[in-house]
Amino acid sequence: MPTDQGQKIVSIRYLLRTAEETRLAIARHYADVRFRMIGAAEDLRTSLELIDLGSVSVSEISYGIDLRFDFEDAGAYIVTWAKRAGYAVSYGREATTVLATADRATCFDPVGSASVDWGRECHAIAVRADKLALHRQLESLLGRPVHRRVRFAPSMDIARGPGRSWARLARWSLWEKDVPHGLLQQPIIARRLEQTLLEGLLLAADHQYREALDAPPPTMRPAAVKRVMDVVRENPAEPYDAARLAEIAQVGLRTLQEAFRRHVGLSPMAYVQEVRLQQVRLQLRVAAPGTVRVSDVAYQWGFAHLGRFAQRYRARFGESPSQTLRAA
Repeated sequence: MPTDQGQKIVSIRYLLRTAEETRLAIARHYADVRFRMIGAAEDLRTSLELIDLGSVSVSEISYGIDLRFDFEDAGAYIVTWAKRAGYAVSYGREATTVLATADRATCFDPVGSASVDWGRECHAIAVRADKLALHRQLESLLGRPVHRRVRFAPSMDIARGPGRSWARLARWSLWEKDVPHGLLQQPIIARRLEQTLLEGLLLAADHQYREALDAPPPTMRPAAVKRVMDVVRENPAEPYDAARLAEIAQVGLRTLQEAFRRHVGLSPMAYVQEVRLQQVRLQLRVAAPGTVRVSDVAYQWGFAHLGRFAQRYRARFGESPSQTLRAA
């Protein structure tokens, strides 16, 4: 979820000499990795510069030696490309190999394994995007709930078109992060950049929702309805009631209910429940085995009666919450 407007960016710089220090820094900001040194371990010179915008971070990294590292289940979308020299990425059990260059970025999925063969001359840029924040941004762009997580193509063209614009915007954040009193030091600018990087990735990369994003937008809903939908998608865990939604819409409750019925096909509170149900499903689908219980996730999203919750979930998705969790 995009950061609060009062939150400031975090700028970090690491210069590390050991594999364990490097592993801990990468795990803290990206994913747990296993390093296999090909060059001499004493030659390791890890340089990591990072700007953290909240749900998005951008970094430049180099290691100074030849190495290979593996990781599984990064928990976030990671897009990387070479600033200097290139490197090879192998995905999954089939070991599909993609080359990361200055013209093509690689897109790591939140769930799945990958191996990276890295050369000593390589410097790379990496953008990490929180999976839930990206999902909510997609829903906001489409104006409707989305049932499945985004699956990006393994590589992305950043030499031309929207991919080039998006990659340049990410690099700009690194250039700008240390400018004294620069625009990026203003929380409202940092928040807009965070949101733009999320939206830009969805509009620049190939994935199963691109056709829907590229299609002409649907007929505009009334401003009051859109206002409520935007607020609920942005903050689905808030304790809404009908009166508060009408206050957000700046119209009377009966007017809002009729507008939702005509343009959404649901009542305002039913829409809130639909968005929360989608969040439960997404959280169950991406959970690591044994880390969550269905009841805890349901309570977290305001479903206090587990029996009614399970009935509604099965009617909506055609399977029980526990089946979704086991499939994850």
